[in-house]
Amino acid sequence: MSIEIKAVKRDVRGTGASRRLRRAGNVPGVVYGGEQAAVSIELNHKDLFMQFRHEAFHASILSLVLDGKAESVLLRDYQLHPVRNTIQHIDFQRVSATEKIHVKVPFHFINEDVAPGVKTGGGNISHIQTEADVSCLAKDLPEFIEVDLGTLEAGHAIHLSEIKLPKGIEFVQLVHGDDAAVVSIAKPRGGSEEVAEETPAA
Repeated sequence: MSIEIKAVKRDVRGTGASRRLRRAGNVPGVVYGGEQAAVSIELNHKDLFMQFRHEAFHASILSLVLDGKAESVLLRDYQLHPVRNTIQHIDFQRVSATEKIHVKVPFHFINEDVAPGVKTGGGNISHIQTEADVSCLAKDLPEFIEVDLGTLEAGHAIHLSEIKLPKGIEFVQLVHGDDAAVVSIAKPRGGSEEVAEETPAA
């Protein structure tokens, strides 16, 4: 899925200028990285927010059309208004087709309702991690990673090393020797739940 966002160069900078932009329904931002200099940009808030609210916007290579020229970027940072939940500022990073990137990708948990630990074991699922940092080339970046609970028993957990990844993708934590648990099913005991022993403490 290709997500396209449009922007124009922003010549006027500063707090006052950014405030005027927001009042006019636009969002100040910046795009940086690669061999080019950082560029201050502005985007239409309504159009941007329609894309921003989708999960894929936060973990996909985006096509940023800046003054008619498209370039591949990643969302790197943003600021939301604490009350109105509007985007106050947004940062994008240019990506190279030949250099690996680090991106947080969400987990999608499947077969939770048929997991033996829930269906027959009476346990409750605990999502220990909802996303993970992956390393890959831009072309290999997945929108999400599936975690299949179809065979997970009560009292057990699924770790990073047990999750099947597409070719060319690796978990950054795992590369550094941290085989963290991602999801577990607590084992009932006497009406209360016992957290899986193999699940590390938060």
